[in-house]
Amino acid sequence: MSKLTQQQLESHLWESANILRGSIDSSDYKNYIFGMLFLKRLNDVFVEVAERIEKEEGDDYGWYDRDEHQFFVPERARWSYIRSITQDVGSAINVAFEALEEENVTLQGVLASIDFNDKEKLPDKVILQLIQHFSGLSLRNEDLSEPDMLGRAYEYLIKQFADDAGKKGGEFYTPSKVVELIVKLIKPEEGMRICDPTVGSGGMLIQSVDYIKSKGGNPRNLTLHGQEKNLNTWAICKMNLLLHGLSDHRIEKGDTIREPKLLEDGELILYDRLIANPPFSLSNWGREEAEVDTLGRFRFGVPPKDKGDLAFVQHMAATMNHEGKAGIVMPHGILFRGGAEAAIRKGLLEEDFVEAIIGLPANLFYGTGIPAAILILNRNKEAQKKGKVLFIHAADEYQEGKNQNFLRDQDIEKIVSAYDKWEDQEKYCRVVDIKEIRENEHILNIARYINTIEEEEQIDVEEALAELRQLKEEREKIEVTMIGYLKELGYGV
Repeated sequence: MSKLTQQQLESHLWESANILRGSIDSSDYKNYIFGMLFLKRLNDVFVEVAERIEKEEGDDYGWYDRDEHQFFVPERARWSYIRSITQDVGSAINVAFEALEEENVTLQGVLASIDFNDKEKLPDKVILQLIQHFSGLSLRNEDLSEPDMLGRAYEYLIKQFADDAGKKGGEFYTPSKVVELIVKLIKPEEGMRICDPTVGSGGMLIQSVDYIKSKGGNPRNLTLHGQEKNLNTWAICKMNLLLHGLSDHRIEKGDTIREPKLLEDGELILYDRLIANPPFSLSNWGREEAEVDTLGRFRFGVPPKDKGDLAFVQHMAATMNHEGKAGIVMPHGILFRGGAEAAIRKGLLEEDFVEAIIGLPANLFYGTGIPAAILILNRNKEAQKKGKVLFIHAADEYQEGKNQNFLRDQDIEKIVSAYDKWEDQEKYCRVVDIKEIRENEHILNIARYINTIEEEEQIDVEEALAELRQLKEEREKIEVTMIGYLKELGYGV
C-alpha cells in the first residue's frame, strides 16, 4: 500500500471542513477537526505499537501495558469503539476525550475544552460523516511518507482556518513568513530556553525548533514555554506541539499580564530567547494589576489604560536572561506616542535594551491593515552595537495578495542580511547613535532616521524642448510620406 503524501493528507483534512459547513461557524471548525484528527492519530499510533508487540512477542500485553506507549488509549477512546456508536455519538467522543485525559497527564485539559455533544450545532448525522471521513485515513507512523508531515498538515490547517476566520484569525495565528523572519533575526540555538508569552497556536515555538534543526541542532535539547489566555487556542497549541513530536514543553493557561504563570519559586523564569506577536493596542489589558505588580516587570512605567503594547514589551524585557534576546511584533504607535509610553521607551533605550527597529509592509496580518514593526531587544549587545540602534525600512518590498500582503523569501533575506551586517544602506537601513535618538526625545519613528523619500529626477528643459522639436519634425516627415501613399491609391487628400 502506498504511503500517504503531504498533499493527500492536507486535502483530506480540508475536506473535513466541507462536512461541517452550514452546521457551525467557520471560526469554530478548527476545534472539532483538530480534536478528531488528534483522536485518530493517538489511536492509530497506539494500535500500531500494540500490534507490533503482539507480532514480535506473541503476547497481547501491548494492549494494556501503559509503559509501552507515549499515550495510552483506553478502550472507550479507541477508534474501533467510536465507529461502533450510532446514537449520541457526540457524547461518546466527549467520554473518549475524558478517558484520554485520565490516562495521560500531559493531555489534561487539552481535549476537555472541545464539546462534541451539542446536537444543535453538531447532529449525530454530521459527526458520523466526520468519523466515516477520518476512518479512511491511516495515521500510523508506517503509513506516513515523512515523519513530520502530520505536524505540517496541522500548521496548514491552522493557516487555512485563520484565512477563513478573517479578523478572528489574528488571535491565534501569525503569518508564517513573519514568524520565519523573526526567528532568523533572533537565531535560537540548541540548549536554549525559548518562550512565547502570547503563544496562540504555537507556530512561533515550532518555527524556532525548525530553525534549530536546519542548523544541525538537536530539538530535544530545548526548553519550550508559553502562555495563552484563550482556552481553545491553548488546547490547539498543546495538540500542535504534540503532533510535531514536541512533548517536553510547558504551555500555561491564563493572562500573561494579569496572571503570569511561568514562574519558579515565585520569581519570573528567565529565557535566552523570547518571541511574540501580542494583541495590538489592547484596551482593558490589566493596568490595575500592573500598578500593583510585585515581579518588577513595569519599572519603566505603566502603559496607558487603552494601550497594552508596552506592557507586553516590558514583560518580555523582564524575562530575558543576561544573554537574552527578544523579537516582538508591535504597532508603529509605540515608536512615537507620548505620555507614559514615551517614558517607557526612554527607559528601554537608556538601558540599551533596544537593538533594532524593522518597519514591515502594511496589511501582512489578519484583522488589521496597519503596518507593524519588529522590535528586537538584546540584553547582551556586541561591543560595536552598544549605545546604538539599527533602523530598517522594509515597508516597500512585499508580494501583493488578494486579501493580504506577503513577505517573499528575498524580502526576508534582505532584512536578515542588513541586520547581520549592521551597516548603513541608503534609504534602507541605518545605525543610529543613542545621542541622536535623545535629541529626538527618544522617538523611534523610522522616517526620522532614514530618508525614505525618492528624489524626483531633475529635468533639463533645453534638452526636453530639443527632443520635442525633433519628434515634431519626424511626425511631419511621416505625414508627408503617408499623404503620398494615399494619393497613389487614388484618395484625394
